[in-house]
Amino acid sequence: MKPLQNTPSVTMGIVGVSRDCFPIELARRRLKEVVAECHKLKLSVVGCETIIETEADAMHAVAEMTSKGVNAVTIYLGNFGPEGPTTIFAETLHAPFMLVGAAEESRKTLIQGRGDAYCGMLNACLNVGLRNLRAHVPAMPIGLPKQIAQKVAQFIDIARVVIGVKNLKAFTFGPRPQDFYACNAPIKPLYNLGVEVMENSELDMFELFKAAAGRKVEVEAIAEDMARELGAGNKYPEKLKQLAQFELALVDFFEKNLGSRQYGVFANKCWPSFEKAFGFVPCYVNSRLASRGIPAACEVDIYGAVSEYMAQLASMQPATILDVNNTVPDDIRIKDRKGAKPEDLFMGFHCGNTPTCCLCKGFCMKFQLIMNRLMEKPGAKPDITCGTLEGTLKPGPTTVFRLQSRPDSAGLMSYVADGHVLDADPASFGGIGIFGIKDFGRFYRHVLLEKQFPHHTAVAFSHVGGTLFDALMLLGVDDIGTPKPAGVMYPAENPFQG
Repeated sequence: MKPLQNTPSVTMGIVGVSRDCFPIELARRRLKEVVAECHKLKLSVVGCETIIETEADAMHAVAEMTSKGVNAVTIYLGNFGPEGPTTIFAETLHAPFMLVGAAEESRKTLIQGRGDAYCGMLNACLNVGLRNLRAHVPAMPIGLPKQIAQKVAQFIDIARVVIGVKNLKAFTFGPRPQDFYACNAPIKPLYNLGVEVMENSELDMFELFKAAAGRKVEVEAIAEDMARELGAGNKYPEKLKQLAQFELALVDFFEKNLGSRQYGVFANKCWPSFEKAFGFVPCYVNSRLASRGIPAACEVDIYGAVSEYMAQLASMQPATILDVNNTVPDDIRIKDRKGAKPEDLFMGFHCGNTPTCCLCKGFCMKFQLIMNRLMEKPGAKPDITCGTLEGTLKPGPTTVFRLQSRPDSAGLMSYVADGHVLDADPASFGGIGIFGIKDFGRFYRHVLLEKQFPHHTAVAFSHVGGTLFDALMLLGVDDIGTPKPAGVMYPAENPFQG
């Protein structure tokens, strides 16, 4: 798998704070021990030489961390800590931050060496609220240096998601397909989140595609790379140059239009008018973009593209976007459902936008069966509907995830669920896999349907539900649906039904 492009690198600062009625050396020593434990875990951390006691110290620490390229910070209460200077530092640095504190090491140090960070954390969190800030506070925020280093490692993943979203631009091409109201995308909630949006038409896309035709050497090189990737699965080689030309046009547009932002995603029109104008379906190109770290959601699904990008940042692997598509017949043989009941199974499907690294061997570039029925003559050789990447998803851990505006457009909501892509043959077409997620049947009814989520879900190919949940909270999205076990009711679940 190639290294991911379009992905922020987190330089984590660790800043010690000390209340002036406690020994500053206590905070300094404990901070050094935390940094040493982080280095043992090979974490990219920068210890701050300034220990914050006063507001002036806070400004010195901001300057120091900024000069060292820090873009996320762990604030470590080496003792009780000064709540005002601590939060002034966080507010001024304007980066994702975590609050943690030092546990007491021994009964022998509870007179001259007691730090009281357990108490100081209460004041720090209160002051965070007074300043309308959002801090990440781990489930167990007080710990010894080795424990704190592990929390820093977890926070690096959380911070990466937040940094990516805050510096993201969503490029769109074309209106949604007819009758796809589910992919509506009110812009204000995206702006509130920090995402920039650049909307374009299908005509803009077509002009970009035509302009790329003259760059024959580059188109040929991309087509050759496609042929290498597909191998024996290259079922329609005559389409590669057209697909390569389209890929070149999109990548060129991406690089020239990031503007004020560092990272980008696409949400593009892909049917029904696309095929007649361009002469192919764009699914395989979307797959290739996602494999390098540039999600390209179909059907102009902006929130789907942002969700896919967040799944990528949390997992540090290419992700995909799929329909929560169909039930699993009883006669499909599944050896291990990974704790899921039959009603907790579903098939995740899309035409062919999933990266090859996420598919089992034997993937192929084929034609889109549903569109073929709609657009081409029965029995004729497929032409304008060629270009999908078909294959079975690799079995393994997964997280399904969606960030979405509420139906009334008044804010954001989300859902997160960990589960597995099961080792079973879906016996169907497209990019497809069988998902087993414990308690998903009730979750589908009382979260996805009840809250009116769209049909697309982002799919990460590892368990990153915890990282995404904490990142959402840090971004200010606190309406997060998660599967509830038997015996725990959803708000609208009928307690009288059998």
